[in-house]
Amino acid sequence: MVDLAALPATPPEADAGRRNMQLLIQLRWLAVGGQLVTIQVAHGLMGIGLPMIPLLIVPALLAAINLASLPFIKRRAAVTNGELTAALLIDVAALAWQLYHSGGLTNPFASLFLLQVVIGAILLEPKSSWAIVAATLVALGTLTMNPEPLELPARYLDDPMALYLRGSLVCFVLIAVLLVAFVTRISRNLRDRDAALASIRQRAAEEDHIVRMGLLASGAAHELGTPLSSLSVLIGDWRKMPRVVGDKELQEDLTDMDAAVRRCKVIVSGILQSAGEARGIAPQVTTMRAFLDGIVAEWRANRLAGTLDYSDRFGADVSIVSDPALRQVIGNVIDNAAEVSPDWIGITALRERDALILEIRDHGPGFAPEMIESFGRPYNSSKGRPGGGLGLFLLVNVLRKLGGTASAENPLEGGARVRLTLPLDAIASRPAGQP
Repeated sequence: MVDLAALPATPPEADAGRRNMQLLIQLRWLAVGGQLVTIQVAHGLMGIGLPMIPLLIVPALLAAINLASLPFIKRRAAVTNGELTAALLIDVAALAWQLYHSGGLTNPFASLFLLQVVIGAILLEPKSSWAIVAATLVALGTLTMNPEPLELPARYLDDPMALYLRGSLVCFVLIAVLLVAFVTRISRNLRDRDAALASIRQRAAEEDHIVRMGLLASGAAHELGTPLSSLSVLIGDWRKMPRVVGDKELQEDLTDMDAAVRRCKVIVSGILQSAGEARGIAPQVTTMRAFLDGIVAEWRANRLAGTLDYSDRFGADVSIVSDPALRQVIGNVIDNAAEVSPDWIGITALRERDALILEIRDHGPGFAPEMIESFGRPYNSSKGRPGGGLGLFLLVNVLRKLGGTASAENPLEGGARVRLTLPLDAIASRPAGQP
């Protein structure tokens, strides 16, 4: 089942930046915990003399920065490259401070600078990534300038290299685990961003296609207005001719022709109204039940009686503003179902929370897998004729503009089902003065 929902309002770049900043905050919490554990193990269990006050200042400061960053991220719509760079520079400075007061480059945890460099290369723009590299080099250079040495207990003085190697092994495992865990999540964030950008580009192309179709439809509507008016006049004249007045069969045919011409004129007026070119036509305030009943009644009047099974389970009625475009695309779905299932079509109107759910079913062969996969794309049709598939394309885009969605599936009992979801707020009738 395919659900073509509207994309979130947050741009993908902003969303990826926010999630990446959240990952940096999580990494910083791990750094705070790791530093406290390391200080406790080195000082409490191993008996290594450490300057406790300078070392404990850093985790306290990092924790304060994390707590202050949470409301900051919630208020901001986007997290910029500069802000991510600043966050990584803070982490580099914090690590340099810790190492300076615990042996400098002789501390095996100096390799943790590589973690900052790799994360910067993935998250940041190239110039900012090189800024992180430069910052780590400056930090390493600072660590050579009279760092505070570690005061090792007597049992480690005979073989300090063994202690260094064990510390390096712990540091390697720590870097490997963090890289796999966080770089994987960061890469997933970036892939999600790229996918969202691709969807936005596809939507822009589709909307451009809709504009071109709208111009074509508007032009065609103008062209059709004159011949339809002429046909209406001619039909009226024919019905008054003496030779036709007494012919009951011809009168019935002319009545059907007149009804068809009137329907074409209504469609043309709807196209012009949707294009903003109709004059003197105000939006029609009605109710949801009357709107749906009107669509069903119009379809039944032009088809064989008894072929449409309508189930109204909407519940309490609500006042809405009738949208001609919405009426037209719903009619297109019903017409599509009638083509593959002329003997039966099922329509069910439901209400879930504050949304209309309209399900249209048929007893046809169902959708092909490739049709479900690309449901709503232009010129994607199983009918094999030029220009096919535009009905579902318009359906998806009209619903999307109103904040709704469309989905298609093949039920287990056979046939096909198209499910339309439309928020009632999108077409609700509001008293004058309300937005």
